[in-house]
Amino acid sequence: MSNELPYDQRLQADGLACPMPLLKAKLALKSLAEGQVLWVSATDSGSWQDLHTFADLTAHTLLAAEQRDGVYHYWIRKGA
Repeated sequence: MSNELPYDQRLQADGLACPMPLLKAKLALKSLAEGQVLWVSATDSGSWQDLHTFADLTAHTLLAAEQRDGVYHYWIRKGA
């Protein structure tokens, strides 16, 4: 379902251990314009808490998050 959400950039953080998916997502968001969407995929279960908390504490919006076949997917809209 959510894998059909439009996105501007994709970050594959599969195989990276915590906190690398979060750090790479933060870096990728810096290169996007406000309102653009980053799709992150990660296999580290710690990314679930990290990226939800990150979105709660920043101006960015977590549009969707889901787990399929051992892979976590996140769609984050860049805030101001």
